[in-house]
Amino acid sequence: MVIAILFSCEEQVNIDLNQEDFLPKPRSIVNADGTFEITASTPINLLGDEAKVGPIADFFNERINKSTGFELTKRQISGASSGINLYLIDEGEEFSEAYRVEITKNNVIVSSANEAGLFYGVQTLLQMLPPEIHADSKQDIKWQVSTGSVRDRPAYGYRGTMLDVARHFFSVDDVKRVIDHIASYKMNRLHLHLSDDQGWRIEIKAWPNLTKIGGTTQVGGGKGGFYTQEQYKDIVAYAAKQFVTIVPEIDMPGHTNAALASYAELNCDGKATDLYTGTEVGFSTLCVDKEITYKFIDDVIRELAEMTPGEYIHIGGDESHVTPIEDYIPFMERVQGIVSKHNKKSMAWDEIAHAKLKENTIVQFWAEEENAKKGVMQGAKVLMSPAKRAYIDMQYDSTTRIGLHWAAYIEADSAYTWNLEEYVKGVNPDQIIGIEAPMWTETITNMDDIEYMMFPRLTALAEIGWTETANRSWDDYKERLARHSEVWNVKGINYYKSPRIDWEQKKIEE
Repeated sequence: MVIAILFSCEEQVNIDLNQEDFLPKPRSIVNADGTFEITASTPINLLGDEAKVGPIADFFNERINKSTGFELTKRQISGASSGINLYLIDEGEEFSEAYRVEITKNNVIVSSANEAGLFYGVQTLLQMLPPEIHADSKQDIKWQVSTGSVRDRPAYGYRGTMLDVARHFFSVDDVKRVIDHIASYKMNRLHLHLSDDQGWRIEIKAWPNLTKIGGTTQVGGGKGGFYTQEQYKDIVAYAAKQFVTIVPEIDMPGHTNAALASYAELNCDGKATDLYTGTEVGFSTLCVDKEITYKFIDDVIRELAEMTPGEYIHIGGDESHVTPIEDYIPFMERVQGIVSKHNKKSMAWDEIAHAKLKENTIVQFWAEEENAKKGVMQGAKVLMSPAKRAYIDMQYDSTTRIGLHWAAYIEADSAYTWNLEEYVKGVNPDQIIGIEAPMWTETITNMDDIEYMMFPRLTALAEIGWTETANRSWDDYKERLARHSEVWNVKGINYYKSPRIDWEQKKIEE
């Protein structure tokens, strides 16, 4: 029988590792009797390259400092000792991002062959600690974790979220909070939708009016905003510390009214359009017959590529309803070439599969299964973002105060009960790079809105990308989720209390 917590008269606690609220669920959990306690005198032992391991120790210290009051001492040693050991293994590892957490009464060993895996092991260790570890003030409790071991690795390499900052603009601090959220569930990509009809959000020095004019509006007529290049670089660097890679998107040839309003020469008639604050789609297009259009795209991609260490630039390609297909195809082919010229790989929404795909172009499936199939027939890989399951801006049900429902109502169980490898027949697991959960922001205006639509569904989609299908079940997940909500309560996260989940369920006590 699984016993979650046993109390003895000596206040010795045995915590059952199998009852921890891990999200996403690890591949292997082995329980043992006993606990390890973190105190102010617990050292963090660095085994391996200090320049690589040290920042991960700093991350752990920063995360626990406010709630514990501890500033754990780091020390470089050659072998595991008492305390918390962060061990970057020199020998090769078959699986990228794999890690182990092994805990005895005297020490913790978090080990991996790479820095990302070590970071994810630390995230798992944080999930093993009491929820109060996330408090903003010092808590008077024992910081104990169960003895035992966790061995884990991801099912898919690309596990991401998309935040649309074009429909409504969000501050650098808001974006950083989103990064914190996704990293805590072992997601490793943040796709920023930086341009659309309603706003242009990234400074391009060669084309300053993009932000001077196109960055001034948003849906509903608000003041909009944009990121300077220095702010964008700050976001990229902040994300990298948590092993999250930024994927910037410049949507084209449609969804481009903000650019068309900023520069008349990008329009076929040579006249700038009016700024737009509505939500209809598909009415705008760059003038694909003009060479100035490709000069514009080249400059934008060049400046973005110089600021973006990640391998992908997203070039949109969706809902170009007023761009004739005979113009759309050569346009998307030429833009892929521009991306390659700047040493990046193209990613685009699934409509791009109508065009000839360059090697390494990623097709992001969102709507048309036939497009995903066309992509793999050309040898492309697919990123899975089915709108009916993965769009976390969709309403939970008809009573949800924000969000849309053109794709579906997506309750907590609907977000969880599907599999990447089975969703599109004809697209096999080895043709899928992973999952992304897009959040469009036509109705989303602030961080409370983001979190309400993100939680709990973000954890469902994170688990789909990380945990093998055979190791997942809705009944098991919803129990872990209910227990895990204590973390959100401590963090002050505004989450949706789905009626499909018994939120009052706690760890079994005897």
